[in-house]
Amino acid sequence: MVALPLLGAAVLLLGGRATDRWGPLLATVLSWSAFVVGVLVIVQMLGLAPEDRALQLPMWEWVAAGSFSLTAGLLMDPLSMAFVMLITFVGSLIHVYSLGYMEHDPDKRRFFAYLNLFVAAMLLLVLADSYMLLFVGWEGVGLASYLLIGFWNHNPAFASAANKAFIVNRVGDFGLITAMALMLATFGALDFATVHANAPGASGTVLTLIGLALLLGATGKSAQFPLQSWLGDAMAGPTPVSALIHAATMVTAGVYLVARSQAIYDLTPDARLVVAVVGAITLLYGAIVGSAKDDIKKALAASTMSQIGYMMLAVGLGPIGYVYAIFHLLTHGFFKAGMFLGAGSVMHAMGDQVDMRRFGALSTKVKITWLTFAAGWLAIIGFPFTAGWFSKDHIIESAFTAPGWQGWVFGLVALLGAGITAFYMSRLFFMTFHGKARWTDDVHPHESPLTMTVPMMVLALGSLVLGAVLYPTGILTGWLDPVFGTAEHGEPLIPLLAIQVSVFVLMLLGAGLAWKMYAAGDVPQEAPHGSALTRAARRDLYQDDVNDTFFVGPTRTLARTAVETDRDLVQAGLTGGTTAGLTGLASYLRKAQNGFVRSYALTMLIGVVAILGAVWVMQ
Repeated sequence: MVALPLLGAAVLLLGGRATDRWGPLLATVLSWSAFVVGVLVIVQMLGLAPEDRALQLPMWEWVAAGSFSLTAGLLMDPLSMAFVMLITFVGSLIHVYSLGYMEHDPDKRRFFAYLNLFVAAMLLLVLADSYMLLFVGWEGVGLASYLLIGFWNHNPAFASAANKAFIVNRVGDFGLITAMALMLATFGALDFATVHANAPGASGTVLTLIGLALLLGATGKSAQFPLQSWLGDAMAGPTPVSALIHAATMVTAGVYLVARSQAIYDLTPDARLVVAVVGAITLLYGAIVGSAKDDIKKALAASTMSQIGYMMLAVGLGPIGYVYAIFHLLTHGFFKAGMFLGAGSVMHAMGDQVDMRRFGALSTKVKITWLTFAAGWLAIIGFPFTAGWFSKDHIIESAFTAPGWQGWVFGLVALLGAGITAFYMSRLFFMTFHGKARWTDDVHPHESPLTMTVPMMVLALGSLVLGAVLYPTGILTGWLDPVFGTAEHGEPLIPLLAIQVSVFVLMLLGAGLAWKMYAAGDVPQEAPHGSALTRAARRDLYQDDVNDTFFVGPTRTLARTAVETDRDLVQAGLTGGTTAGLTGLASYLRKAQNGFVRSYALTMLIGVVAILGAVWVMQ
């Protein structure tokens, strides 16, 4: 599974221009081949008893240092294989979509090579049987993300966005490295089996520190507060990149890390509470920001941030939350990837424009895109019986089961987030496809080719039916029980029916308000001044300003001071003074080298006298 897309990346990158014609197709075939291998592994696992569905594949002795040794190996269990199916299936659909979307790009071979590299790295991340090998995939995903976000790096703004994503993720990586250092010091091991088996014997303080360090890593990769600032800028990459990395796969890596570390978080309620708090903050943050964005891709990026926040909230709630987090992760992969591809199709129709204030009335021009996008829209706002309704509503219900004040805070936050989600996603849908046409004269909307619309249709179907297939049937819970165990749904603080009715009413209110403002009403082509909150949301609630004030600015000042110190003190002072002194000494000593034999003889005589005098004194 890992080797096939990795082979594709190697062939396309090393083969150069010779692979231009057939390279993208090869990359697509190899991605689908990894999916087929994954299906075969799942078939094999289904033939085993549930408690035996954890296949270990040791490959080679990787690290041997004193008493510490680590084998590079893969772990295929229900959790990792659920991610494998999402990565390879959605990833392969995006490969197909890219055949049409990138058809005229002169560097499409390199683009497909990076896509294959990303898929391989993501598969290694979820299949690794140790934190150290997971970290290799973790960094590989970061590299591929950097290359894909900055794919059009001839644009300075796009190159800057790639740098920003890379640097912010390195901050998160510091947390993961710290967690591994603590594990090594505490358990003397980094493989999942040993660390998790010995976790009950560790002190609560150490486990809390490990849990918080892992969370820091997760916030970077999954764009959670306070390391979420890179996600909106990452929309600089080609739209298939947004669908693959920032909707379906990479941003879910943090959720996977926390879920995989369940054995640690179950023993440290404090760290798990912080996970839930981070998720709650982020789901509201993303929803508020998404309500003010006019760039269709940045609005979807804010939505991704918010939905991952729901997943982080879920894994912070305890045993029952793990299953619901993975459930929402899988459904979100379908409906959000479908909407990102739909956004790319809209851009294809509108001459690469992204400003929704210049869209409107596209439902009559790009009907397939409109219908497929509508499926994702219904799913994310939680329309009854769609995939999002099954998965997100379960997280909201679980939030109300948290003990004490946590149940009220997390439950109300999740409920409020659902209402705002219905508003801003309906705003996006109506501004783009309904209301009056606000197109510029140079665009002529047209539907995308089949290579782009067919993957959108498949994802739309999943957005509608995947929830009903996975949850009411018990397929998902039965599949994940060997990893997370069977957890009973606790009693919520308020009646379950009241929660369900509240979610439905808020969905109707949010969607209805958006219809009134952006479909029935006139949408100004220039954004109005707006309220203070609206202006703040347009600036991502001043996250970049905070970063510039507390981190970027001081770092630049420190760097500038170091440069000035080097120039003034080291170069002009120490280095310059030393140079001048040595030059003066050399000038003085050079006078002794005058070329006269009598001078040299006198120097030798003085030396002999000095030596004899020293010997005489010492005696």
